[in-house]
Amino acid sequence: MASAYLPARGFGQTTRPDAWWVQSAFTFLALLSFIVYSTWAAFQGKHYEFGNYLSPMYSPLLFGTSHHAWFGGPDIPTWWPGALPYSAALLILWIPVGIRFTCYYYRGAYYKSFWGDPPGCAVGELRSKYRGENSFPLIIQNIHRYFIYLAIVFIFILTYDAWRGFWFAAPGGGETFGVAVGSLVLLVNTTLLGGYTLGCHSVRHLFGGVMDVMSGKPIRKTAYVCTSALNRAHMRFAWASLVWVGFTDLYVRMCSMGVWTDLRLF
Repeated sequence: MASAYLPARGFGQTTRPDAWWVQSAFTFLALLSFIVYSTWAAFQGKHYEFGNYLSPMYSPLLFGTSHHAWFGGPDIPTWWPGALPYSAALLILWIPVGIRFTCYYYRGAYYKSFWGDPPGCAVGELRSKYRGENSFPLIIQNIHRYFIYLAIVFIFILTYDAWRGFWFAAPGGGETFGVAVGSLVLLVNTTLLGGYTLGCHSVRHLFGGVMDVMSGKPIRKTAYVCTSALNRAHMRFAWASLVWVGFTDLYVRMCSMGVWTDLRLF
């Protein structure tokens, strides 16, 4: 029986007639833009709260004099090395960064756009052999299945932040329920992040991937069906939530600086 072998391709070589590089280039620019903005925002260390609004890049706020701070204390913890720049975001951002960096979808996205591994399907790549993700450094990607537990905790925290965004200072003291543009911005943020997190492949495996038969387990089956539905839109949730996290931080920042006015709807 005759067999055919594809000749080895050099980097970027392909027989594809389409503009295959457009998607990788767009992904590169989009991810790079978010990395630059989020790094800048994380090192600002200010303008991350406005009333009951708290930027998702700083939530949970662990230390500080703000009413959002969980443990209180000075704005800069006494144990923080004085030689290092401090920002409250640095204490928590490693969790969402770790979640996205090890995410199954994002791996495929930045492998192509940043590492050229490969730059596109059926396109020649830089390396000559593939060792898989069972050796260093790519074996580190397997921690995603553990990061997902922290991601679920973050969804509860951000949901609480969104709820607090519907409460405003009352003229006579205390708080009153209301809706402003910022309230909806925070609500959309946690909704998109929830869709991204709960549609994760690891969550889907957690609910039903370890089982051969789910008959007789209606709760797990329902959860598996729901997360499977979200999983089918995982790429869309990944991008939408990424963009909206950046916009939410920007919205809170602009309101805090007095550049934008938070329109009260009722």
